[in-house]
Amino acid sequence: MTTLRPKIQQRLDGMVARVQELLAQAADPKALERADRLAALQKELGKASPVVARYQAFLQLQAQIVEHRALCSGSDRDLAELAAAELPDLEAREAAAATELIDDLLADQGDDRRDCIVEIRAGTGGEEAALFARDLCTIYQRYATRMGWAFEPMNMTPAEQGGFKEVVFALRGTNVFAAMQFESGGHRVQRVPETEAKGRVHTSAATVAVLPEVEEVEVDIDDKDLKIDTYRSSGAGGQHVNKTESAVRITHLPTGTVVACQEERSQLKNRQRAMALLRSRIYDARQRALAAARALERKEQVGTGDRSDRIRTYNFPQDRLTDHRLNRNFALSQILEGKLEPVVQALQADERERRIEAL
Repeated sequence: MTTLRPKIQQRLDGMVARVQELLAQAADPKALERADRLAALQKELGKASPVVARYQAFLQLQAQIVEHRALCSGSDRDLAELAAAELPDLEAREAAAATELIDDLLADQGDDRRDCIVEIRAGTGGEEAALFARDLCTIYQRYATRMGWAFEPMNMTPAEQGGFKEVVFALRGTNVFAAMQFESGGHRVQRVPETEAKGRVHTSAATVAVLPEVEEVEVDIDDKDLKIDTYRSSGAGGQHVNKTESAVRITHLPTGTVVACQEERSQLKNRQRAMALLRSRIYDARQRALAAARALERKEQVGTGDRSDRIRTYNFPQDRLTDHRLNRNFALSQILEGKLEPVVQALQADERERRIEAL
């Protein structure tokens, strides 16, 4: 029988007690007199009730398993055979329910359910690094298509030979950040560049930053702290390019953070997307500062996921992608098609264990 870890069981038991408390408060006539209070109660209930219902179903499955095991050792052989036949299915359902419960708890601990903004920048390697940045963008776009996510370009700075010095885009869908968060870091490529006449393998790099997208109410930005500039778009766009100042650059004066967006024809839409990027960067900086402070308190070294860390090597001659966090290799040809699922699932399993310990 599947046994939940004591800390998880305690948290779930606490959620059951909290839901009962909320239901009692919601039934109080005084709560109905205050619309804001009632709305807050309903919001918290809506978040906790599905988890509690799943936990109660899990406990019922455990009770059924105990009952079936008792019947298996009973004197009635017909009932024992029936119970034995049904037991494997009950145990499989119980194990699946336990996994779902843990995933529910973990999803509420972080930013897993958020959409995200991805920033890719060419690193060392000149034009080859810019081409690699373009290839990374293509991989993520294909992965987004496989996952049913929306891919929304925000800002692109092209290089001379068709690559990108920088490319920024948003991904929107179900649990986007849960999968994409592991892409943050340094990516290194080893291959023969198109411009290499002697067939020598070169090494170049790009960095990827994945930011959870946050709502306006979560990050308060004062308009007085913003410097907003408009300019003419420099990217592809036919007759529209260089005729209207639709591109937007926003500087957050207190932090010096600068964001830009030029992929929409509308200045208003570019401004909205630039503000979304600015909020995400400020939120990400705050989260990283909190994580660093917690790590300092624990006297631990924080390195995993840092953007300066080299997380992956793409070796084209050997058709090999190496994820250095997992110390595992994957078929590069599959990754180039956007089939990131094996890598993501392995990283999620590894992260899941760490987060369970931290609950």
